[in-house]
Amino acid sequence: MEAVTEKRGREILLQGNEAVAEGALAAGCRFFAGYPITPATEISEVLSVKLPELDGTFIQMEDEIASMGAIIGASLAGVKSMTATSGPGFSLMQENIGFACMAEVPCVVVNVMRGGPSTGLPTFPSQGDVMQARWGTHGDHPIVVLTPATVRGCFDITVMAFNFSEKYRTPVIVLIDEVVGHMREKILLPPTEEVRVFDRIQPTVPPEWYIPYEDNATGVPPMGIFGSGYRYHVTGLTHDVRGFPTQRPDEIDPFMRRLFRKIVQHFGDLQVGEAFLIEDAQIAVIAYGAVARSAKRAVKEARARGIRAGLFQLVTLWPFMRKAVEGIASQARVLIVPEMNLGQISREVKRVNEGKASVVTLNRVDGDLITPDEILEKIMEASR
Repeated sequence: MEAVTEKRGREILLQGNEAVAEGALAAGCRFFAGYPITPATEISEVLSVKLPELDGTFIQMEDEIASMGAIIGASLAGVKSMTATSGPGFSLMQENIGFACMAEVPCVVVNVMRGGPSTGLPTFPSQGDVMQARWGTHGDHPIVVLTPATVRGCFDITVMAFNFSEKYRTPVIVLIDEVVGHMREKILLPPTEEVRVFDRIQPTVPPEWYIPYEDNATGVPPMGIFGSGYRYHVTGLTHDVRGFPTQRPDEIDPFMRRLFRKIVQHFGDLQVGEAFLIEDAQIAVIAYGAVARSAKRAVKEARARGIRAGLFQLVTLWPFMRKAVEGIASQARVLIVPEMNLGQISREVKRVNEGKASVVTLNRVDGDLITPDEILEKIMEASR
């Protein structure tokens, strides 16, 4: 079902996973390497057809380890690159995600979450990979993780993920729970020319003057493209400004601090959330993904009963939106955190709340979505 409307763009019935593929293409993705896995396979299916039509490349790899390696290589050659997977495959990708962090290679990894651990519940939703997305690869490193709650959000947030990845030379993870990945909604896709796209900053100096990991005010060095005259050493080892391995503390410390600074000093750009009736809320629900949809309905029902409830939907999960949550906690009496896990974001809420408000958790790990009625019940209890 597709139609051209009076509004600019295409009105189309899309699945969340299909919207991810459309968002990737709109952002300029021209390379995808992946391995089929439920419930993320539709992303691969769409891109296997559409990428060749745009002179892009689709490769089905032998496994998820190779998939991650392939998109790193393609990105070093100047091509915007993405892979998509679910829990077991995401686990296999962790070592190479760490490599991308260390070598500062922009790429996008989509994880359509399912129940776990191990093979778990392949066809049921979960939000169990939130902490893995932050800490899955070893070492001390920053990471950017985004999560949509709607089909249009899948499109927009995939574009955002590519822009952040290119702007800050870092892998960006998009976490989607199975419900969002597989549900269908009629959405308006914007014209390609109206999609805001950011391309990586490239060096303006000749190749012989180029220093690939040189610090600057943004903390993000320009990225030379292999095959365009720029050659430099790329390694997962801690390296100096020219990319060569080093064990010198005076080189290691500034490098590691820059990796963090390029994210920390841009929190204002990276942290995205959506507030709904939060301005005067005495009971605030903090939710993300499909659960935020249930929470929005519950808040509407509570307001109809005269209860001052509100919703803050986390779009950026990491870096955690500390400042926003602190502000809500200073205003509201109660913070309700519903999640399809046993408390991963709620731990962060409790940490930054510092006792200002009462924190109530609502958790399901049985493969079913948290319903509006369940959240409304918690709101009603908190209002008494």
